[in-house]
Amino acid sequence: MQTLLWAAGGTGFPFLMTALGAAVVFFFKERISSNIQRIFLGFAAGVMIAASVWSLLIPAIEEAESAGQIGWIPAAGGVVLGVGFFMGLDVIIPHLHLDSQKPEGMPSSLRRSTLLMFAVTLHNIPEGMAVGLAFALAAQPGGEFAALSSAAALAIGMGIQNFPEGAAISLPLRKEGLPAGKAFLYGGLSGIVEPVFGVIAVLIAGAAGAVMPWLLSFAAGAMIYVVVEELIPEAHLGEHSNIGTIGVIAGFLLMMILDVALG
Repeated sequence: MQTLLWAAGGTGFPFLMTALGAAVVFFFKERISSNIQRIFLGFAAGVMIAASVWSLLIPAIEEAESAGQIGWIPAAGGVVLGVGFFMGLDVIIPHLHLDSQKPEGMPSSLRRSTLLMFAVTLHNIPEGMAVGLAFALAAQPGGEFAALSSAAALAIGMGIQNFPEGAAISLPLRKEGLPAGKAFLYGGLSGIVEPVFGVIAVLIAGAAGAVMPWLLSFAAGAMIYVVVEELIPEAHLGEHSNIGTIGVIAGFLLMMILDVALG
């Protein structure tokens, strides 16, 4: 029960930050400028890259080796499974990326606003899994305070990059004619999958603790897929692509510092 409470609290913070970001729709009507959007996308990519390494892959390898396993096998295998699983979701679930006119996934008659929300929701699933598993690892018998600090650092990092993400979904929806309240609701709900999938990941880890290294690296692979397939390409659209690159470096450094300083 303690593990579930920690995971729910940890994933609840990024969800809250997504909702707070979506709330800017009540104060601003114009969508975020393309340059600022590139910075935010790059920042999110940098946070997720650093989190994948320091908060997920390194603990996965250490956890496997402490159990007498070869560390790189679950780390590499989990990444492959995570990438493959989310590549499949990307193909199946209809969604629409920001600044795109052509939906991806299976053909659908869903409204553009719903497709936009689905795109951000897909992005948030591995984040929720990552935070939930980090707290599950910290709550294991014999878990050190450093593991809990590292999980908290991961939740903080995800929350920081979720604030502009919430705004990035609610403001375009408002621009397309949705009422401010509905745009906020869509933006906020895009983050609800984080606590949901965080708790699901904890339940799976609790039922089969031996697969924890695989689950950690699975979440890392899923996040890396989102970064490579979605965030970095969108951060470098159009001119002045260096802005997106600066965002990536800033996000990477922030997440690395948070994890090392608090972990």
